Amino acid sequence: MSKNVSIILSTYNEKLSIEHTIAELIKYIPGVEIIVVDDNSPDGTLEIIKKINYDNLKILSRKKTKGLASAFLLGLINARGDVIGWVDSNMGDVVRKFPEMLKILEDSDIVVLSRYVAGGDDKRNRIRVIASYMLNKFSKFILRSKISDLSSGIFVMKKKVLNDVVPIAKGHGEFMIEFLYQAEKKGNKILEIPYIHPIDAEGNSKSFPNIFKFMQHGFFYLIRILQSIIRN
Repeated sequence: MSKNVSIILSTYNEKLSIEHTIAELIKYIPGVEIIVVDDNSPDGTLEIIKKINYDNLKILSRKKTKGLASAFLLGLINARGDVIGWVDSNMGDVVRKFPEMLKILEDSDIVVLSRYVAGGDDKRNRIRVIASYMLNKFSKFILRSKISDLSSGIFVMKKKVLNDVVPIAKGHGEFMIEFLYQAEKKGNKILEIPYIHPIDAEGNSKSFPNIFKFMQHGFFYLIRILQSIIRN
C-alpha cells in the first residue's frame, strides 16, 4: 500500500523540524509521495526543503495565499496516492505510528490518531490540554459524533472518501472537525488509534502565540462547529 500513499505537510517557519519530519516519512512509509505546501516562510524553511534529495518530494510554494485549510486542499489537488494523509510538520516523532494506521486503513476509510481513546494522552501545557479536551467533548456532543478526537489533524484516508465529502478550505484547524464530521455522516468508517501528543518542540504552537490569539481561535472553532450542523 505504501507505494500509493501521499502525505501532505503545511509549512510556515518550520526550519527546526521539517528535515526530521520528512526523513521520518521516508523511513516509515517506503515510496511515499510527500507534498509540502509552504506559505512563504521567511525563516529559510523552503530553502531547506529544496536541498532534500528525494524523488517523490513535491514542493508547492505560495506567496499570495496563506492558511492551513487551503494548504490542505492544495495538497489534495496535487496528490497522486490512493491513500492520503496529513501530519503537522513539527511532529515527525509520531510518524512511526503511520505503518499501523495504514494497516488498519485496509478495513476502514479513515484512521485518526487520537489523544482521547485508551492509551492516548496530551503532554502539552495545561491550558492547551484542558482547552483541547473541552473542545472535543463539546464537538462530540453537539455533532453527535462517535469520534473522540475531532481536532487531532493527524490521519490517513482512502482517496475515495473525497467522492463523499471535500474540505471547505477556510480557517485554521477547525476545518478538520467539519471534514471528519461530514465524512462520518456520509457513512465512512472512521477508526481511532491512540497516540501521545508530545510537548511542543518549539514552545507555543502557531495557534497559541498568546492567550488572546488562543481564545480567538477557540471562538472560530465553536462557530465552525455550529456551521457544520447547519450545512449538514
